[in-house]
Amino acid sequence: NFSSPLKKLLKRATELSEGDLKTRVYLETKDEIGELADIFNKIANELEESYSAGKRAEQSIDIKVKARTQALEETINALEQKVKNRTIELEKIMAEANKMKDETKNRENEVTVLKSELTKLKEDTSDYQDKKTIAKKPKIDKSSETLNEPIANSQIEEKNKNDEK
Repeated sequence: NFSSPLKKLLKRATELSEGDLKTRVYLETKDEIGELADIFNKIANELEESYSAGKRAEQSIDIKVKARTQALEETINALEQKVKNRTIELEKIMAEANKMKDETKNRENEVTVLKSELTKLKEDTSDYQDKKTIAKKPKIDKSSETLNEPIANSQIEEKNKNDEK
């Protein structure tokens, strides 16, 4: 009578120590062993309630952490999208800047070509002016008997006209 309730109590204590929080001891004795079984059951109840409270707290914390993490992830995603958008904008601006740089180089080349053409035209115009000035100078009539003899203006004009033809 004495060892059977103790063996039962010992078996349930081993189950409890292995993590079975639902285990209980039900003895019909009213002696100290019965009191020990009641105390064992109270301890098992408190352990089970404590474990359940810990689980609930853990779940509550997990929910709060997930909510906070989700908010942070949304903020991170929004920031990443802003960075992508800004990067695209900067790439477009850089492409436009490069295009403008190329256009500027082309314009500079055109200006250089135009300057050289303008210089050539000035030289041609200068040569033309020089020839025109030379043409207007009085020419000496070689058929004249004396070289130092002045030629009349009308003769010079006539000679220039003939030369121009």
